Amino acid sequence: MDIDSLRSFLAIVDTGSFTRAAAQIHRTQSAISMQIKKLEEELGSPLFDRDKRPLTVSLAGQRLVSHARRLVASHDEALDAFIREDNTRPIRIGCPDDYAQSLLPELLEAFRQQLGKVTFDVLCASSVRLRQRLDSGDLDLAIVTRAPDSDEGWLLKHDKGVWVCGDDPTLVERRPLPLALFDKSCKFHTTALDGLGKFGIDVDLVAFTTSASTLVGLVRNQQALSAMASGSIPSDLKVLSGANLPPLPAIDIVIVAATHSHPMITPSMISSISHQFTAAQAKIA
Repeated sequence: MDIDSLRSFLAIVDTGSFTRAAAQIHRTQSAISMQIKKLEEELGSPLFDRDKRPLTVSLAGQRLVSHARRLVASHDEALDAFIREDNTRPIRIGCPDDYAQSLLPELLEAFRQQLGKVTFDVLCASSVRLRQRLDSGDLDLAIVTRAPDSDEGWLLKHDKGVWVCGDDPTLVERRPLPLALFDKSCKFHTTALDGLGKFGIDVDLVAFTTSASTLVGLVRNQQALSAMASGSIPSDLKVLSGANLPPLPAIDIVIVAATHSHPMITPSMISSISHQFTAAQAKIA
């Protein structure tokens, strides 16, 4: 099997999209479609179910993933033995602002336990913008919230959305309901507004932002309620349980690597750290 074709296959699996995979590996979408077609002819099975949205990996594709990762990793390690790469530059990692205090420090510690005293260049932005920066080659890694039924990236944590308030829980009774939310690309933004509309609750949208500290400040100051991931809530804010508010969705937080990532970052390393995080969450649960 051709290494470049396997690399394209893995890019599609990790991004969940032929379009994003093409952008990351700097090929046209038609070129990687041809690579996948040749792989499918060689293996005698379709690798993706193209009729489903989002794009899903077939059973044959799922079987190929682990083999492809090993083959590509072995190929790259062999090249690294002969080609001196620049391991000194910082590792560029992106993270949504709400995970910057709760999840990112643990993740950086896990990488440094394996890599030693490396330096990280951290960019905080929404998941949508981080994917764009990955595709353009401006990031090596990114923590993002993935779409339901997607195989994107390596799982770090299952989480769920919750409604939060400051010291005054009676704010939930105010009409219109004052809200501060993450920006429109956040899953909780649309779900919260749509759900409140279905509940017949008028909303006063005080602000929307990519800044978690802005949301926390507004909630802490009794200016608004908010919808946040349960694992990112500061200890002084309160979860509104039992309030007549619509439910918020569960989410998967994953780490995604650029197709051409930092030379010190390998798929096996990311997989190991993913298992470390998911095992720790399973013990807590």
